[in-house]
Amino acid sequence: MPNAASLDLLTHLRELLGEAHVLTEGDLSAYEQDWRKRTRGKALAVVRPSKTQEVAEVVKACAKAGVSIVPQGGNTGLVVGGIPDDTGTQVLLSLQRMNAVRAVDTDNLTLTVEAGCVLQNLQQAAEQAGFLFPLSLGAEGSCTIGGNLATNAGGTQVLRYGNARELCLGLEVVTAQGEVMHSLSGLRKDNTGYDLRNLMIGSEGTLGIITAATMKLYPMPAVSLTAWAAVPSVACAVKLLGLAHQHLGAGLTGFEMMGQFALHLVDKHYPHLRVPLWQDTPYCVLLENSDSESEAHARERFEHLLGLAFEDGCVSDAVVAESLSQARNLWHIRESITLAQAEEGLNIKHDISVPISSIPNFVEATDALLMREIPGIRLVNFGHLGDGNLHYNVQAPEHCDTKAFLRDNEDRVNTWVYQSVKRFGGSISAEHGVGSMKVDSLPDYKDPVALALMQHIKRALDPQGLLNPGRVVR
Repeated sequence: MPNAASLDLLTHLRELLGEAHVLTEGDLSAYEQDWRKRTRGKALAVVRPSKTQEVAEVVKACAKAGVSIVPQGGNTGLVVGGIPDDTGTQVLLSLQRMNAVRAVDTDNLTLTVEAGCVLQNLQQAAEQAGFLFPLSLGAEGSCTIGGNLATNAGGTQVLRYGNARELCLGLEVVTAQGEVMHSLSGLRKDNTGYDLRNLMIGSEGTLGIITAATMKLYPMPAVSLTAWAAVPSVACAVKLLGLAHQHLGAGLTGFEMMGQFALHLVDKHYPHLRVPLWQDTPYCVLLENSDSESEAHARERFEHLLGLAFEDGCVSDAVVAESLSQARNLWHIRESITLAQAEEGLNIKHDISVPISSIPNFVEATDALLMREIPGIRLVNFGHLGDGNLHYNVQAPEHCDTKAFLRDNEDRVNTWVYQSVKRFGGSISAEHGVGSMKVDSLPDYKDPVALALMQHIKRALDPQGLLNPGRVVR
């Protein structure tokens, strides 16, 4: 039962937002359970403000009461960064009602949008204005731009356009004291002090609550070509990437690698997708070329690249999409790996990055270690090879109790993988963030001076420790 102070806070929050937007009863699993359904918390209340000033007032009220706040966007995160703990004392602040597109500036090539705007809706708003917003994720139909920025999300086009950080020109942020930082100007040059925008991006709601953002737009490409290639090894995939850089230049917008077992899971659980080439090759690569030149010229260069790759021995077979629908189907196969893995059962996920030149040795060494230590283990290796980000996931041996497997093996598997990542100069989180799942591992893999500076920043901006406590840094 809430104590008297909590009841007073709830009364005040209802006065601020209205009874309908302060939820304390009924099924709140959409807010309190993480996307992977591995964690369930209990909030004091779920509050749903509709404008920035309401967010500010909620933060002020919680600060006065000493109650911590967990900001949440679309609740699609994978590191338990937006779920309340199980004490029933935290306020979960959902930004889903703040979903408006505030402005489109076609001359400045920017779009200003509220934090709760679903990524797909933002993409569509850009397209309706005749432009491209290139951030693209598997969860784009439900994730929100505020969450994308809070975790500095990546996706499939980082290779050309960068992470969410590189796509953002300005932010509106509510501080831990309930003040509003207005910085939505859309300037590409503003050299007037510390880069507070980039400090907030990737901070996972621990330093401030993002309520709106000004994002970059790009001209629509005149042509987009997609190919699916079979490669005999990770080293060959890296070699193909080098050829693609050399012959396609900035036109190379996507380069994804998928292991055979990852594609087997898609074929097993979604046979209607008709996965090409996977049975006879250890890896497949999905590459995309987008350009402003004529389709005939772009296709000629694309096919020339594949011809060179065949001659070089780094590609054994390939198909080129002949239509937009074929290209979309190839991308749908890639994006279905995570869902197929979930169908197969609980698994151990890793979102790691390694210098591209070291990826072949990392995969070989880590595969051998895990298969030696846990016979029968199944490795689901796929991801954004073009920017060095792999989702190096681990599935239990076949016919194994997956809950028992995770209970008995998750900690040691994580340690083996993370130590291997460190040995090869990588990071234990490439695009998913730290959340609460990796916060206790971070000190073992983060430079101690950098970690201390992060803790100083947290204490300076949130001295009460009320914004998303227990995430990113202790």
